[in-house]
Amino acid sequence: MEPEQEPELQPEPEPEPGRAEGGCGPPGGSSAGGRRWAGGAGGNWMAAHPVFTEMMSLDISDSSQIYAAFLVYLDLLEGRNWHEVKHVGVAELQLICLHAREKELDSLQVMVPVPVDISLSHERLREIMKKASLPCDNPDTPLSVTLAIVESDSTVVYYKMTDGFVIPEPPDNTEDVGNKHWKKKRRKLSK
Repeated sequence: MEPEQEPELQPEPEPEPGRAEGGCGPPGGSSAGGRRWAGGAGGNWMAAHPVFTEMMSLDISDSSQIYAAFLVYLDLLEGRNWHEVKHVGVAELQLICLHAREKELDSLQVMVPVPVDISLSHERLREIMKKASLPCDNPDTPLSVTLAIVESDSTVVYYKMTDGFVIPEPPDNTEDVGNKHWKKKRRKLSK
């Protein structure tokens, strides 16, 4: 009787060039800061997603920005149940913006997805505000966009930016409406 031979071990396949291992993040599997992006749990399902392929066909050269935009798209649509989430390429800014409604009857809001490791100067933020925001029906309404900052683990943090100062809404709690502190604060803000 012959001795049993050990089966030969096969090397694991290399990840597809230009993709994060097991996912479809930016080329090289990392963002501009060199951090690895968490790929999709189901392999390359994102690469086949119709919205992701549409975003890839836009004139945006930074694939980490496209990846961030897609993650924000999924968060708004699936995680937060926003309505009419649409992507818009802004080639002159090299950004993908998302237009969406928090509730069906709300006005459209502009989301500007950016990877966490991108530096934004005041000048760049002002340029984004001017070129990405939607025109308002009311001329007294300040321009606004919401930065959607995407971490390498797919966490998204939203920061609403407005051009100028915005007076806060009155409190929801009716007990606070008669509060002297609130009245004093409201008077100061409306001057």
